[in-house]
Amino acid sequence: MFQRKYWIFLPFFFMAAVLVVGGVVMFLWNAILPEVMGVRPLTFMQAVGLLILCRILFGGFRGGGRPGGKWGRGKWGNMSVEEKARMRSAWEERCKRS
Repeated sequence: MFQRKYWIFLPFFFMAAVLVVGGVVMFLWNAILPEVMGVRPLTFMQAVGLLILCRILFGGFRGGGRPGGKWGRGKWGNMSVEEKARMRSAWEERCKRS
């Protein structure tokens, strides 16, 4: 996909992305949360640390998701259109409010 000569720019792109996203996190935190919730403002390094922590807790480090998400795999992914429609209608019947 990438030519060999462009691989050298990958670390710089990654560092630039961390700097930009860390700055956005810091800006949003400092613009909203101190006034609303009474928390202290963040420094840039705290914002990057928070970003990494959230990535570990909620996103992992596996890379991008697959097309179709979790519903594209397993039984749901192997069902025909008619089977999916029957399953949806069965769940709608189960979840109706009485």
